[in-house]
Amino acid sequence: MIRQAIIPLAGLGTRLLPLTSVYSKELLPINGKPGLEYIIEECIEAGIKEIVLIISKKKEIIKKYFFNDKFYQKIIKKKKDLRIINEYKKIKKYKKMIKFVYQNNPKGTGDAVLKTKKIIKDNFFLMLLPDDLIIKKNCSKDMIFIHNKKKCSVMASMRVNKKTVNRWGIYSKKNNINKNNFYIKDVIEKPNIKSAPSNNAVIGRYILPKKIFKKLQNQKKGTGGEIHITDAIRKLINDGDTFIGHTFKGKYLDCGTMGGYIKSSMEISKL
Repeated sequence: MIRQAIIPLAGLGTRLLPLTSVYSKELLPINGKPGLEYIIEECIEAGIKEIVLIISKKKEIIKKYFFNDKFYQKIIKKKKDLRIINEYKKIKKYKKMIKFVYQNNPKGTGDAVLKTKKIIKDNFFLMLLPDDLIIKKNCSKDMIFIHNKKKCSVMASMRVNKKTVNRWGIYSKKNNINKNNFYIKDVIEKPNIKSAPSNNAVIGRYILPKKIFKKLQNQKKGTGGEIHITDAIRKLINDGDTFIGHTFKGKYLDCGTMGGYIKSSMEISKL
């Protein structure tokens, strides 16, 4: 049973400058709602009971967003506005589920995951990357369903343009399970176009085993000088751990670039 989810939020958000020069990208509104709330709602709908947010001291505005009770109480006392009351109730609900850990030096996603080692209790946990929104279908819920059947790790997959494989972690397949799922033979972080084993890319949804922390403790820096979660996953696969790639049915939105951020608002406004 997957009860905990982690969401790395300590990144600098440089691709969304100048918006992120004073504000956290995860709180930027997408069709009137902070992007982070879409991720939290996905977790709740998937049955997650506890969410670990990985932030830095520079991004404590995220913590304040969930712990700004006095502000809401003061406004509600004056206005009695039903919309504001409902928003405050929603945030209080989220707050009860959330824990915070800190990654003050942005050393990569693998390092961010390692910061949660003392909090993760079960043998498997869910990780979601906030730049990757998947709408119309709950990818996390579908992945948890597969995990419950196969009792192994699961990662989201999407076909990308072959010319862009050097932006992604890329899978090589062992064999198909069914139309939407396959066993993973290997995964490579940001390969060049010639060496990429496929154009099946890792998208920001992972069900990972707790044992990955042991790999991350000794993980060396990889591409771009960062500690990549993909490299630790690759070691687990080489050790014989089973990983399934899940080709999700929802629509993918990249919120990590300015163009993608604008497009995301437009797409969600159509729902």
